[in-house]
Amino acid sequence: MNTDSIYVRYEQELNELASSNNLRRLPSIDNNNGLVNLASNDYLAINENEALLQSFLDTYRIDAHSMSSVSSRLLTGNHIEYRNLECCLDEFLPGRHSLVFTGGFHANQGIMQALMGKNDLIIADKLSHASIIDGLRLTEATTLRYRHNDMAHLERLIEENRSKYQMCMIVTEGIFSMDGDIAPLQQIAELKQKYNALLYVDEAHSFGLRGRDGRGISDELGVLPHVDILMCTLGKAIGSTGAFVSTNKVLREYLVNKCRTIIFTTALAPINCAWTQHVIEHLSDSSMNDARDNLMRMSAKLSSALNGTVGESQIIPYITGDVNLAIEKCKTLLDNGFYALPIRYPTVAKGTERIRLSLKANITESQIDSIISILGAK
Repeated sequence: MNTDSIYVRYEQELNELASSNNLRRLPSIDNNNGLVNLASNDYLAINENEALLQSFLDTYRIDAHSMSSVSSRLLTGNHIEYRNLECCLDEFLPGRHSLVFTGGFHANQGIMQALMGKNDLIIADKLSHASIIDGLRLTEATTLRYRHNDMAHLERLIEENRSKYQMCMIVTEGIFSMDGDIAPLQQIAELKQKYNALLYVDEAHSFGLRGRDGRGISDELGVLPHVDILMCTLGKAIGSTGAFVSTNKVLREYLVNKCRTIIFTTALAPINCAWTQHVIEHLSDSSMNDARDNLMRMSAKLSSALNGTVGESQIIPYITGDVNLAIEKCKTLLDNGFYALPIRYPTVAKGTERIRLSLKANITESQIDSIISILGAK
């Protein structure tokens, strides 16, 4: 038997993706290419903050043991930098208890699987991130999806099903990764209390940016005390790597004992935890507040010009509805010094292909004007 025939199916699928302009390739990125990056999640431009980096290098002693934990946290990977970081996060979010994960995808995959079982119900927003969808698939709980930010639909699903299950969990993002809009967290918190449910909020795109000194959109909207599981990534606005869940003492201890993506994965390197702590400790600096203010101003201006409405966040979708047009517009931006990428199916639904303009705090008004000129105001 010709073993090459085993792979024919995969080759055919790749050819189909290529013919529809949906074939993904890993891009080659040169940080010194001089382009204005509109595709990263480095919202506070931490990766370009040389002063912050130097202050870290002046205080943290780097040695061979800094570079890898070489085991899981439950073996020998729970180094002092991990514990220091979690103490720092607990101080930043008083009254809560933090547990650091290797990444947001790992956190969303593992937490729902650990907390929710056969007699439980999870109801998640239809536009939840792929990591949440994978978490839903892994759990033994019954899972339902409500129409994006549709509170009437969410309540109907809870009302019709709550009595059939022991536990109920509502899952949403704070700021949605593809549309940049904000979940109606105050209404969701009311439903959580009315129907005795758990509330899980993914703040991947709002932690570090929104709320008091960057404590997140749940803090900004005054609902943080009602959020049972707050999941925040550290590889976006914080400019590091990893993620953490902020919860209560009981759930934290339960996750340490039951969450497979904590138990069975190598812990973060000590240097990553130390760098994250350094950034968190500077989130309340006046320069950080100025950066957040500028980011919101520039985001509002760009969204208003391109979409006709003031956007809710630093993520601004420029929807073309056609993958070829999105690719063409990205090339025009590239020719003018801006790096942006097309977002295609299945990341977004067919007919909603777009350029996801992801702004950083150091973007200038003249650069915003150039983007508006290139893409054309609607």
